[in-house]
Amino acid sequence: MVGNDKKNLRTWIEIDSRAAKKNYDTFRKLTGVRYPFPGKRVPDTLLWSVVKSNAYGHGLVLFAKLMQGFGIDGFCVDSLVEGLRLRASPPAGGGITKPILVLGPTLPALFHEAAKKKIAISISNFEALKALAAAKQKPEFHLKIDTGMHRQGFYVDDLEKVIKLITNNLKLKTKLTGVFTHFASAKDINYPTYTEKQFAEFEKAAALFEKAGFKNLVKHASATGGTLISSKYHLNAVRVGIGLYGLWPSRELEMQLGDRIHLEPILSWKAVVSEVKSLKPGDYVGYDLAERVNKKTRMAVVPIGYWHGFPRSLSGVGEMLLSGGRAKVLGRVSMDLLVIDIGKLKGRPGDVLTLIGKSKGREMGAYEVARRAGLIHYELLTRLNPLIERILT
Repeated sequence: MVGNDKKNLRTWIEIDSRAAKKNYDTFRKLTGVRYPFPGKRVPDTLLWSVVKSNAYGHGLVLFAKLMQGFGIDGFCVDSLVEGLRLRASPPAGGGITKPILVLGPTLPALFHEAAKKKIAISISNFEALKALAAAKQKPEFHLKIDTGMHRQGFYVDDLEKVIKLITNNLKLKTKLTGVFTHFASAKDINYPTYTEKQFAEFEKAAALFEKAGFKNLVKHASATGGTLISSKYHLNAVRVGIGLYGLWPSRELEMQLGDRIHLEPILSWKAVVSEVKSLKPGDYVGYDLAERVNKKTRMAVVPIGYWHGFPRSLSGVGEMLLSGGRAKVLGRVSMDLLVIDIGKLKGRPGDVLTLIGKSKGREMGAYEVARRAGLIHYELLTRLNPLIERILT
């Protein structure tokens, strides 16, 4: 949804397009562009937007369309389902025309669909590679190399066998367009040892493909952390996720680079007060009599709960912004409702609360909410219910 019509919504998520453009510009500047011919712009490094998991909770189609409008070079998704949604025509899909790479596994039965929609897939094991070799319709694919993350990927020691299998199948050979790896701990400039070890392994892998005659493969290793830490990790492309949403992969990296690089969170989560009433000393609130007030106070009912993505672990400890102040969660967070202590704050039915974001000079950031809930900010954001309306502002 684009615009500011929220009158029929109990809760909604706002995506700040101005902040998103600033983050895009920041990473475009980091990765660089050059002009080899008059008027021709060529990225030094391709900038890909990672929009898996509903764009980290920000809205898959809405955010991808925003990035495509800015000039992003491509997208990374987790599954073919996400890729197909981006390719589909509006209003059901995003109408995305930029390159799309599936990072997660793709079932062999879906290879033909990926090929039909021009969506590249990732191949990370011999079973998948052999299935692709046998497929009648082959999509373009990137090979994932396991350099130390120890999830998906071929070991460097496997690559001679991999290269032989590919070169013996001409149709397969023509579909290989990239090789990549993923860093396990590129989140702290002061501890680069493991990242350096992984990068050296990936350089070995890339050299094997060069030697075998694969001269134009897109080589990529960095997510947001690697992109921020050093330009030497940029290679031909970077896969930026959390950074384009205006958040840092770690507090350490923010402290180390935050004075030079500014990222601006783009997501705000809002809800309305649905009911206000008074509590007297000794009253219990919510399921299991989990909390008892010891003084007269005012409470407000908020029509969201853990189904919406507000963690149950925030029961009794979470806060949200109302009328320029903070209101604490009372009792258990339930499935679709929760209660807050508004005390002397002004509040009545229909008033807007901020669960994540800024309001009247105060901030309730995703980092803080996640820390109180015992989560990381990635987890908090990706759990926001996809049925909540995302509104572009």
